[in-house]
Amino acid sequence: MPSNTTTDGSAHVRRVRSVVHGRLNAGSRDPHRGEQPGRDQYSRDQYSRDQYSSITRSWVRCLHEYRLDPGSRGEPQVVDPAELRERQERLAGVQAVAKVEMANLYQQLAGSGYAIVLTDAEGVLLNYFGDPGFTHAASRSGLMQGAVWSERAQGTNGMGTCLVERRPVTVHQDEHYLSRHIGLSCAGAPIFDHHGEVVAALDASGESRLAQQHTLALVSMSVQMIENRVFLDQFRHDYILRFHNRPEFIGTLSEGAIALSPEGKVLAATRYALFQLGIARPADIVGRDIVGIFNSSFAGLVDSTVRRAFHAVPIFHIKTGARFYGVMLPPVAPPAGHRGAGRSELKPALFAEQAAASPLDALHAGDAAMVANVRTAKRTLERNVALLLRGETGTGKELFARAVHRSGPRADKPFVAINCAALPEPLIESELFGYRAGAFTGASKDGARGKLLQANGGTLFLDEIGDMPVTLQARLLRVLEEREVQPLGSETPVPLDIRVISATHCDLPQKIAEGHFREDLYYRLQGLTILLPPLRERTDRRELILRIAREEVEAGSAIELDVPLLAFLERQRWPGNLRQLRHLLRAMLALRDDDVLTLHDLPAEYRAASAATIGTEAPPAGDLNPLENAERKALIEELQRHSWNISIVARRLNMSRNTLYRKVQRLNIQNPEKALH
Repeated sequence: MPSNTTTDGSAHVRRVRSVVHGRLNAGSRDPHRGEQPGRDQYSRDQYSRDQYSSITRSWVRCLHEYRLDPGSRGEPQVVDPAELRERQERLAGVQAVAKVEMANLYQQLAGSGYAIVLTDAEGVLLNYFGDPGFTHAASRSGLMQGAVWSERAQGTNGMGTCLVERRPVTVHQDEHYLSRHIGLSCAGAPIFDHHGEVVAALDASGESRLAQQHTLALVSMSVQMIENRVFLDQFRHDYILRFHNRPEFIGTLSEGAIALSPEGKVLAATRYALFQLGIARPADIVGRDIVGIFNSSFAGLVDSTVRRAFHAVPIFHIKTGARFYGVMLPPVAPPAGHRGAGRSELKPALFAEQAAASPLDALHAGDAAMVANVRTAKRTLERNVALLLRGETGTGKELFARAVHRSGPRADKPFVAINCAALPEPLIESELFGYRAGAFTGASKDGARGKLLQANGGTLFLDEIGDMPVTLQARLLRVLEEREVQPLGSETPVPLDIRVISATHCDLPQKIAEGHFREDLYYRLQGLTILLPPLRERTDRRELILRIAREEVEAGSAIELDVPLLAFLERQRWPGNLRQLRHLLRAMLALRDDDVLTLHDLPAEYRAASAATIGTEAPPAGDLNPLENAERKALIEELQRHSWNISIVARRLNMSRNTLYRKVQRLNIQNPEKALH
């Protein structure tokens, strides 16, 4: 390892032996924890995780269990090439995912003298990325493929110690047990499988003179991303419930994920799923029925997710009542001849016809323009064609982009959306491209990856692209042409593999003519333009209204829209399109007094519009006797008093709604349904 030590080797050896041989008497302190009066006396056979730091416990193991000499300078242990290949093949799935995250982590630490290292559960180094100058010098002391970096072989170090401790650790310079490593700073974190077993370790090692706690945080985040992606890949042929207590965090590294059989039994869960549900061990959840965990049956979760076009649905934890939001992902069709070990081939009838449908198919209910749009989008899924979505505000451009992402080969990769109109102009460049630590005044000391790198491997959705400042359009064009991004303050470009979907409500050709949008960027983004029709022009309005209402209803509720209300909603102009419709229905459902929504449930501003369409002054279309005229007048007054809520008036008059409708027609009171048509 690097020979540039900060502590004399012999002095380090004396210090290790002094600490471990029990000279931390009662009232003294553990140098790795701070003052611990009366708690730091060491017993060779028993020491507590609460009493001692990871470093002190490791030193104790190194001397008493491994019998290591802290001054040893022996040659590093290296496995032979055949064994190395066998170990790499054993962890092929983890390695494939880890390489992407290691490259991302290295980019964040590039120039800091760090190497990013992956080992197996026994500390054998499988792969690494590193600054050439550092790794060349370090390789002479054992930083090479096949080298054994277990705690037993190399003493206290980031890789080996995190594997033993089963938690992230930082080992800084003279915290290493062997004196030959005291010029090194390491931050290591174990990687767990869905059984809760340690299968590998990720480590960042460098020659920094300062203990970099943020480095450990970055390593831990990378480990969480690796675990999540490995889990989603391993159970891609099963149902997966992804959930979080905040819907916007679904799809991020802090989400929980539970794999389920077609019968709704838990097959496995991620660490974050266990954490969010307060479950200590994987074995405590495996085999349980999902209905015993959340307040919804398996079929109910599938149905709710499908009806909401794979948007998050609210679910409640049975034990605590805590609210979460979840999305149920259908199985990816297995290759021919594949059979899950011991898993049923049965699928719920509820999901059978939906399983083969693309998320894009849920975007329409037969409108010809949307059918053509969906057909066009499907043809581009395998070809990475840039899409430009045009349409009025609220027509569902982001919903369409997410459906394209979920329908294609990048479905299990990130989908990153950025609204170019919502960001202050000074922040757009750093938000898109990221920055290195200290790149500008006020920059985070840890730097930032930027949206482009966050979307690497997946889809980047640029909403309201027409509002991007002209000064940044040239740089975005260069990134899209060269397929690499260079964060602010960095000298090293990073390869980029993304699909770009843009959206705008603007007339971009007009903006080009006015000099507000680059023509070359327009043609780079406009691989294919898809025009989303406004709600008022869609022929499937009625079905969309009913579908959105179903999506907004809580699980287990049965809600109806009566005929006059449905007719009123269908004939509106909807300047805010689908977004306006959804918000209206959401408000009506929240404030309803009955399971049948009527015109009376409309907010005040909508009620005024509906009343204007319902006439009460129409003269009788025939002679009515005085008794009938009196009845007509009384009925009109009652209807007006209750805002033409047919259900309420029928209950007050102790008659059915059908009887009341017939009476309204017989007495020549203008029928709301006819007025609304």
